Amino acid sequence: MKVILLKDVKKLGKKDEVLEVSDGYARNYLIKNKLAVAYTKGSEKVLEKQLEEKALEEEKLKEQAIEVSKQLASVRLEFSLNAGKEGQVFGSISSKQIFEALNRKGIKVDKRKIKMDEAICSLGTTKVKVDLYHGIVWGEITVHVSAKG
Repeated sequence: MKVILLKDVKKLGKKDEVLEVSDGYARNYLIKNKLAVAYTKGSEKVLEKQLEEKALEEEKLKEQAIEVSKQLASVRLEFSLNAGKEGQVFGSISSKQIFEALNRKGIKVDKRKIKMDEAICSLGTTKVKVDLYHGIVWGEITVHVSAKG
């Protein structure tokens, strides 16, 4: 029996896949637990429409990511930390602080997408990467850290 998966099913397939499975497995497990629907002309048309809508939504998200990438290219964030006589810094700048500074400037970025191996613990300018769209579209923020006072 042919079925269209409504959800990811472990060791079987991903959502929206059309698969051939045994009749009993389809009726007694997949359809009963709302993991799949039977493959018919009507369900095929619904699936095609959903895939088209999903493709349009993905394209829209990618365009938004490109716009945010352009905004980030012109952004320079300024932070100041206490520093000792020999340039030793007391404190650090984390991705959370960068996220909050971007929000104050009106740029919406997911905090988890700010890619930093470790917090910034030195004076000077640092480039911080932001993964905006599935590893395809990247943005880069310039972060400048200066000594207080």
